[in-house]
Amino acid sequence: MGNRPNHPCSALPVQPPTPTGENTRLPPLLSNRDSMEAAGAIGIPQRVQALAEVGLSHLPPQYIQPPDLRPDPHRREAADQGGVPVPVVDLDPSVDPLPRLHRACAKWGAFQVVNHGIPARLLEEMKAAGLGFFRSPMETKLQYACDPGAAASEGYGSRMLAKDDGVLDWRDYFDHHTLPESRRNPSRWPDFPHNYRDVVVEYSNNMKELAQKLLRMISESLGLPPSYVEETVGEDYQNITISYYSPCPQPDLALGLQAHSDMGAITLLIQDDVGGLEVLQDGEWIPVQPLPGAIIVILADQTEIISNGLFKSAIHRAVVNAHRARLSVATFYDPSKTRRISPAPQLVTKSCPLKYQEVLYGDYVSSWYSKGPEGKRNIDGLLIHH
Repeated sequence: MGNRPNHPCSALPVQPPTPTGENTRLPPLLSNRDSMEAAGAIGIPQRVQALAEVGLSHLPPQYIQPPDLRPDPHRREAADQGGVPVPVVDLDPSVDPLPRLHRACAKWGAFQVVNHGIPARLLEEMKAAGLGFFRSPMETKLQYACDPGAAASEGYGSRMLAKDDGVLDWRDYFDHHTLPESRRNPSRWPDFPHNYRDVVVEYSNNMKELAQKLLRMISESLGLPPSYVEETVGEDYQNITISYYSPCPQPDLALGLQAHSDMGAITLLIQDDVGGLEVLQDGEWIPVQPLPGAIIVILADQTEIISNGLFKSAIHRAVVNAHRARLSVATFYDPSKTRRISPAPQLVTKSCPLKYQEVLYGDYVSSWYSKGPEGKRNIDGLLIHH
């Protein structure tokens, strides 16, 4: 969800499509099958949405997860009915959110926030913009296709990693490079719906403020100066990824997003009312129930490193269903690749010895994309064994 394995692929320099207003004449639509064949002919991987819309009855083999990684629908149903819910933290300062935030970061690494200050109108507009793009004709979307041979590039894609091996996620996405502003180029983004680019920019700026606020709170709850984590992260690199999970013909065999922890500092995610995000807690997958107006906070690996393991990055995944498409929007707040990340010295004590090696964030990103996420294998590679 946070969901990056997400920094996907880069929009090719193209002329933006004609706006699709009521009086705009669109080119003749290709059928979904024609769109798939046209994409394949020019080397663009098939989009999951196109596969779903041709009415497949069986899942293509490249999307079938190994048996031990498949979702268990019976356990999910039990969790939906009576499981321990993911924590909700009220950011209203009059109720002192720090104790509850500390517990959520230490035990879960994920929680939902309410009274966060982001207008509900903006959250809905951001989801509506994403739906407007994914509901547009395939040949229109493909004008913004990312480079299928490059990881971490901007645009419309389906394949998370540049390598061809491995099981694929049942997901399409659009990834935007939004911060620092020198990376932000709205001409690479759709201009439909008409307010798409303006909404993404406003959303980006609001998410930056919320991420900074949360990182200050995280610092304080660790007993560090309020600016410590933010200063360690340095200039923030922000990507916004809209993920679209089409109905799946055999959802018990697939995943919308494989289990992973996010590589950066913090991820902020909104989702529609369909549900599908799950967090791993004590060996069980716990559904993150949609909560109107809430924003899901997912701690990422660099925050776990800075906290010397006192706070945990959350392993999470997305499951799919047979009947309803799902949309989520993940905002990733990451260090620059030149930053060196290490545990805060104040948190290294006799009872809590140094847990992680220092790492250059650029090297961490390279490892993440070359090895793949697979749970927490990348941060586990930095563990110091005493």
